[in-house]
Amino acid sequence: MTDDGQRIRLDARRNRDRIVEAARELFTRQGLSVSTNEVARHAGVGIATVLRRFPTRDDLVGAVFGPKMAGYRDAMSAALADPDPWHGFSRFLETVCGMQVADLGFTEVLTRTFPTARALESQRDEVAADFGRLIARAQAAGRLRPDFAHQDLVVILMANAGVVAASGPAAEAASRRLVGHLLRSFAADPDSQTHLALPPPPSRTAMYRAMLRLRSAPPKPDTRR
Repeated sequence: MTDDGQRIRLDARRNRDRIVEAARELFTRQGLSVSTNEVARHAGVGIATVLRRFPTRDDLVGAVFGPKMAGYRDAMSAALADPDPWHGFSRFLETVCGMQVADLGFTEVLTRTFPTARALESQRDEVAADFGRLIARAQAAGRLRPDFAHQDLVVILMANAGVVAASGPAAEAASRRLVGHLLRSFAADPDSQTHLALPPPPSRTAMYRAMLRLRSAPPKPDTRR
């Protein structure tokens, strides 16, 4: 390869890395509503460069969140390896909801689909299949309510996403409290689950401030029509 060809390849690689890092920073702080133009500006490249490297939104999302989805998969592997089925189940929910708190973009990734981001969707499908095994283990051990359903995971993640988005600086405490309440409701015999002590709630001041943030936020358009 000529020196010019090698330089072009290195420049292309650097641009791709800058775009991914810029998108990761913006998505983490602001969620997936960030525009491609904003990503280009933050990366210091032109919009054409972004679209050349990532022709679709799903391509960019897949590149940014592939490592996080691997962490999601690792959390499930750890849960299945836990000799205590209930501890594995509860720890998985705590870990994944904690991942949502740390990254607004990932919060949305877990509650949306990206059909053309095939690697991302493949990892999600693997976790979904294993979640069925996790449920079955905990129910067979008599620790998880028999009416807990696979699709409840999506409900939990959506509920936690709403709490995280609304709570601002109090998101971590609010999320932990929510997950604590949910786990107590999922236990087959809550009175026997001595380790299900609730995490402390956010302060009243923190929640009042969160309510003020919601009051001042512009209303979202109704997209149901």
